[in-house]
Amino acid sequence: MADTKATKRKPVFTKVDNLRPGTSGHNLIVKVVSSKLVLQKGRPDDRQMRIAECLVGDETGTILFTARNDQVDKWGRVEVTEPANFIVKEHNNLSLVEYELVNVVEE
Repeated sequence: MADTKATKRKPVFTKVDNLRPGTSGHNLIVKVVSSKLVLQKGRPDDRQMRIAECLVGDETGTILFTARNDQVDKWGRVEVTEPANFIVKEHNNLSLVEYELVNVVEE
């Protein structure tokens, strides 16, 4: 049997202003501007439903990150690094931009 070892790909990081609605699986380097637990209530199965919102951003803008249930207590990989050399561009909140799906009829 061949010895096959999975090779890990190097992560590709993106900036906040490159994110688009409906996409997932992005790697970001951001600062947390604020966070709050917006919902915590019991469910019939004795588990808690929890939702937390975090305003996070980089030098290109901010987004509202929503964590649900088990995600609330999870963290991405946190590493001790030099202080980030960017200032969060808080006035460019891309979560406030509305998108609408429009069907184009070709004539």
